[in-house]
Amino acid sequence: MRKHNLAFIDIETTGLNVLKHEIIQIGAVITTPKLKVIEKFELKIKPKKIKNAEPISLKITHYNKEDWKEASSLEEAMKILSEKVKDCIMVGQNVSFDSLFLEYNFAKLKIKNAMHYHKLDTISIAWAKFNKTRSFEHFSLREMCKLFDIKNEHPHSALSDAYATYELYKKLMKL
Repeated sequence: MRKHNLAFIDIETTGLNVLKHEIIQIGAVITTPKLKVIEKFELKIKPKKIKNAEPISLKITHYNKEDWKEASSLEEAMKILSEKVKDCIMVGQNVSFDSLFLEYNFAKLKIKNAMHYHKLDTISIAWAKFNKTRSFEHFSLREMCKLFDIKNEHPHSALSDAYATYELYKKLMKL
């Protein structure tokens, strides 16, 4: 695992149900194993079933039709993601949620998920480091950023959250 680049990935969706809702944004920060940033990118994805979206999800992600006018198709975005994160280990804040949506869509579109099969979760890492020494009510990205004095410029924007997760991971690894 030490030789693989890391891909700090965050997605934004139209809701929480992988079978009903869609990915509308993917953000990624790719680093070397020593955490030097190689590339940062964000992909906006034009939803096909916006009528199925949860209104609260659209509000949280600041979705509006105008900003997604030039967005990619899901297929285009997933192909780009697969190429850019080849052999990377995915790192995320609640990585299981993002991973579930990504894996479901890779399979649905018959696009190879080129990431390494290992994944790292900053919530699990924080829990392992703090569960006996501090009492946390929430392990949300917002709370972790507050605790570690990390500025997240645009919460619930995929690239901003991916970058905040990268900063959080760096701080957790120093503990």
